[in-house]
Amino acid sequence: MGQHKNTIIAIVLSLIVMVGWQYFIGYPQMEKQREQEALKQQQQSQLQPGQTQPGAAGAPSAPEAPGVPNAAVPSQAASRETIIGGTPRVAINTPRLGGSIDLKGGRIDDLTLTQYRETIDPNSPPIVLFSPSGAPGAYYAEFGWVAASGTSAAMPGPDTVWKQQGSGALGIDHPVTLSFDNGQGLVFTRTISIDDRYLFTLKDEVANKGGSAVTLFPYALISRHGTPAVLGYYILHEGLIGVMGDHGEQTETYKKMEGKKSETWDATNAWLGFTDKYFASALLPNIDAKVRARFSSGDAEGLKTYQTDYLLQPQTIAPGATGSADARLFAGAKEISVVGINFLGVNGGYNAELNLNHFDLLIDWGWFYFLTKPMFLAIDYFFHLVGNFGIAILIVTVIVKFLFFPLANKSYASMAKMKAVQPQMAMIKERYADDKVKQQQAMMELYKKEKINPIAGCLPIAIQIPVFFSLYKVLFITIEMRHAPFYGWIHDLSSPDPTNIFTLGGLIPIDPSIVPVVGSFLHLGFWPAIMGVTMWVQMKLNPAPPDPTQQMIFNWMPLIFTFMLAKFPAGLVIYWAWNNSLSVAQQSVIMHRNGAKIQLWDNLKGTFVKTKPKAPPAE
Repeated sequence: MGQHKNTIIAIVLSLIVMVGWQYFIGYPQMEKQREQEALKQQQQSQLQPGQTQPGAAGAPSAPEAPGVPNAAVPSQAASRETIIGGTPRVAINTPRLGGSIDLKGGRIDDLTLTQYRETIDPNSPPIVLFSPSGAPGAYYAEFGWVAASGTSAAMPGPDTVWKQQGSGALGIDHPVTLSFDNGQGLVFTRTISIDDRYLFTLKDEVANKGGSAVTLFPYALISRHGTPAVLGYYILHEGLIGVMGDHGEQTETYKKMEGKKSETWDATNAWLGFTDKYFASALLPNIDAKVRARFSSGDAEGLKTYQTDYLLQPQTIAPGATGSADARLFAGAKEISVVGINFLGVNGGYNAELNLNHFDLLIDWGWFYFLTKPMFLAIDYFFHLVGNFGIAILIVTVIVKFLFFPLANKSYASMAKMKAVQPQMAMIKERYADDKVKQQQAMMELYKKEKINPIAGCLPIAIQIPVFFSLYKVLFITIEMRHAPFYGWIHDLSSPDPTNIFTLGGLIPIDPSIVPVVGSFLHLGFWPAIMGVTMWVQMKLNPAPPDPTQQMIFNWMPLIFTFMLAKFPAGLVIYWAWNNSLSVAQQSVIMHRNGAKIQLWDNLKGTFVKTKPKAPPAE
């Protein structure tokens, strides 16, 4: 195999590794696992909320367990501001979170992430995470108690107005306490505290001042009204997520949840919630609590609803006694240092602090997590040294080049030998032009004699592809890369290059994208163009293949990759351009050391100046 065939192999490997693996192997495996789990849960999910499956581990025993309340959608919708302004509330005020708790219903239903903006403009609105029921994109958390079947005691619900004991906003080191007296001998008290990140801790208590015992079940839920807008990328999960104890990680998209309606698990050491690309919410019951966890979907007032919830074991509260239940809610940005990362002893975040069950899975590291996680850790380490993620990516690229230098050296050395024997290869092709079998045999004998590995040239590209994919994943999923600037016109490494060479970076006041048919191809940033040039130079470092068809593929590939990567994150394009430049320098040095002629300038000249082929010497 010559250098031209390495190019073809590179294209195939790129498509297979970056797209084919997950689509044809990873995705079916996930589907198979989900189908198997669905079969195991089918009987359980068909049970009525008050029934328990015989022999189910951790299932609430008698008295009969009720169901967690399902989302109720108001018949009349209103704006978010109108609803928030129309109910009594307790403010939430921390450096990272703003919003309020609705005293009507006691819900946490108004949250904004004050450190994150909708765009790179620092004056753009902050990210809105939670919104109250009845508002567009309603999204909230609710906690409470449900009574055992046959109990007539009134429980606090969505219309219950709680009273705040004391005054002041919920803040760090300043918890708030709410109370409600049902008038039937039960006094409910809820104490809510918040840390300096995104964790709410709740303690619900019920004091029984009546004359008879009462049995109650604590519950918690997160509800979303309306189908959230998702990006729909196969490498990113957006939707319902949880780790259900021994049942492991469970994920469902909104569309699939609509078809399944309900899934339940009886588990210990579980957590569950919703995940978006950069932000998430999750219920975190105590790790030793036995819970009945559920994913569900419904249709209220013509609006799709989605809910994750859990029900705890029942508590029988005697007259004069007090029952209590603890709950936790994560609601915020999926920052690695906050969520935690479980890799080779590196943990941290809530995952380690709360001893949670793989809470790091809230971030979709993907099937190549063993590459993606160390890639992020390396980039993040150098970011804290140099203060710029773009420079950190360049440094990590150099380190990767250094680590794989012995393999690349061996590969390029073999390539240099291939160049040195090209005259002999040409003679073999001419001698056995009509006998491909003998031609191949002669080639293999030549390779064996000169100790040449014909596929060695593929190794540098094969190494680069998984590194490329892991970096792509890091840039795509980690919020640390969101709105991370580089230099010049790159203000967000996770977004495509915003410039366009066809408008000279905006100097020409036209929009070429409106051109029919080819308009989508007429947006090419400067960095993708730079990357294309470096790739073209790297290709020209090798001699052109003799076959016209292969030569055409060889010549067009840099252009194809240039337009293909134009819509990729700018950080990835910068990495590829820098990697190409390092490869050119590395390959030139190795070729020179192995006595191979560096044909870069000859090939570049041949691209623009056509020379007549030399006549063969007379025999």
